[in-house]
Amino acid sequence: MSTNALNSNGKVTAGHLKKTAYLYIRQSTLRQVFENTESTQRQYALRQRAVVLGWPAERIEIVDCDQGQSGASTAEREGFQKLVAEVGLGKAGIVMGLEVSRLARNCADWHRLLEICALSGTLILDEDGLYDPAHFNDRLLLGLKGTMSEAELHVLKARLRGGILSKAQRGELKMPLPVGLVYDPLQRIVLDPDKQVQNTLRHFFETFRRTGAGWATVQAFAKEGLKFPRHGRAGSGQLIWEPLRHSKALDTLHNPRYAGAFCFGKSRTWKDPQGRWHCVNLPREQWAILIKEAHPGYISWEEFEENQKRLQHNQQARALERQSGPPREGPALLQGSLSLRAVLPAHPPRSQKDDSGRDPGDWDGPSKCRARAAPPLSIPLPSQIVRATVNESCRSKDDRTHRRLANAGSSPPTRVTTSPPFLSGPTPAPAQRKHKVPFSR
Repeated sequence: MSTNALNSNGKVTAGHLKKTAYLYIRQSTLRQVFENTESTQRQYALRQRAVVLGWPAERIEIVDCDQGQSGASTAEREGFQKLVAEVGLGKAGIVMGLEVSRLARNCADWHRLLEICALSGTLILDEDGLYDPAHFNDRLLLGLKGTMSEAELHVLKARLRGGILSKAQRGELKMPLPVGLVYDPLQRIVLDPDKQVQNTLRHFFETFRRTGAGWATVQAFAKEGLKFPRHGRAGSGQLIWEPLRHSKALDTLHNPRYAGAFCFGKSRTWKDPQGRWHCVNLPREQWAILIKEAHPGYISWEEFEENQKRLQHNQQARALERQSGPPREGPALLQGSLSLRAVLPAHPPRSQKDDSGRDPGDWDGPSKCRARAAPPLSIPLPSQIVRATVNESCRSKDDRTHRRLANAGSSPPTRVTTSPPFLSGPTPAPAQRKHKVPFSR
């Protein structure tokens, strides 16, 4: 291709040639980097186009540190961020890419780059031609290409999503299975042929049926010296036997796979502007697909529903609103009227994590049971409780008397603190008693 054909309408000037030419190279995944080698060679071949336009080879910089990164965002693309910074500083004479999608598949990032190129007088070159973002027609064409590039990404995602949903609606989508369920040679879900795994899981659900609580099930396994299986490293097919933990017990009880149900879309994931992924579990009403009796299981669907009700009831019994509610019936002394704040020492509230950051519900067995030292709790005697309550009542009454006398302009009476006869010890020796100052209401 001749220089005149490339430099249409004299867009490349001496000012552009004094600056650096940047060639941006990117593949979306590492698999494409290793397998789609032809695309990589075509991208590196654009360097010769810059040489034909007049840039010396030493003034052509290749930016290829974003290999294996998606163009949908700039959060993890350091090469693209560096390129935009160099264009903004006016150091770039031309930006080259095999196509628009190599630079960005997001309209916001693409139009931001076009705006900076227009302000700094930087040209853009792709496999189809040479463009000047400062010219309206070129800017319009580049904008359309960016829009089509982003739309192409959404079309590809929609096709993949549609294929996944189609297989999931038939219950044929292959997904990772929990321990106790495996795929047979015909890719059907069956119970694990290992009888030890089957017996352990059946005993687990029988124990929960008897105890009615996940923590009691963990304690029963620890008392019997039983261990629970879990998968080893992904893809190894190895089973690891270890003491049952509370978190593992809850995961097993909440998993509908053990009831023979196929489910899809139990959670929702999204990516924030900083590039961090978030995941939230959805209620059952919002699951995308739920097929009951899709494969063999260890319990029935009715028993699974009953287990969820039990777990929900146990969770509500330990909720915070149950710990700070109004006084209830009972034989407690002065219930609802007595505050032990002045008598009992303050203790920190119950925490959900220990000092090591672990869930206190995780059971490591009797030999590894964790204990936390606490200061001794001094429980006051009933007589001390009543004396503290009476003294508090007397102080409140004297405070009200002082306020009434202050409002009336009289001198306050002398405060005399006495204990009720039934709380006092041996009768003290006679002493000079102070007389109260009479006052009228």
